Amino acid sequence: MTEARAILRFVRVAPRKARPVIDMIRGQQVPQALAMLKLTPRQAARVVEKILRSAVANAEQKEMGDSESMVISKAFVNGGPTLKRFRARSQGRANSIHKRTSHITVVVAAPSLGDAKKSA
Repeated sequence: MTEARAILRFVRVAPRKARPVIDMIRGQQVPQALAMLKLTPRQAARVVEKILRSAVANAEQKEMGDSESMVISKAFVNGGPTLKRFRARSQGRANSIHKRTSHITVVVAAPSLGDAKKSA
């Protein structure tokens, strides 16, 4: 199988919130995954959709075939750096706020000729 990937780094979405979206599309065919992301009411779904479209464009640039037959072979979210901020509280105190970031990777694969013969 030939693969193409797209990586989006330093996204201002917490990894904990992006992982369920990624888990939902892993192993799906690209058209089905795009339809699922379009209907998912989460902020991370918009970001993952953008990365998936980028991975498909990279695959088409490599001349791997049409996007209809491509499958999401790998998709994962790693934590990025955390932005540390402070919020003022009563009596001169402060609480820390952690604004987490993510590195999101999506890999699409086109079935090779050998795989197509097996499924036929």
